[in-house]
Amino acid sequence: MIKAVILLKRKDGMSLEDFSDWMLKEHVPLALKLDGLKRYQVNIARDPDGDYDGVSELWFDSEDAMLAAYATEHGKTVAADSLAHVKTRKRLVVDEYPYTPTG
Repeated sequence: MIKAVILLKRKDGMSLEDFSDWMLKEHVPLALKLDGLKRYQVNIARDPDGDYDGVSELWFDSEDAMLAAYATEHGKTVAADSLAHVKTRKRLVVDEYPYTPTG
């Protein structure tokens, strides 16, 4: 299992509230239909003046599965929707090591 962590900065002239509305009401429903997607989480920043406005986390069985999902027509639509609303998008493909606090 791999995770793609995508750091997003909204396009100039877009408020953080508008970014949040677009992300949660328009983009999430599109992304949830990506082939092979196992889990999806969206994080919206509280600070409108921060370096990034949101972080998406997408889990797939493998990096090949993720690349295949984005190579489909629907995957291209998801990517185009993102690029139409952000000025910066940085994707990190990571191995996840979850820990749970004890005690």
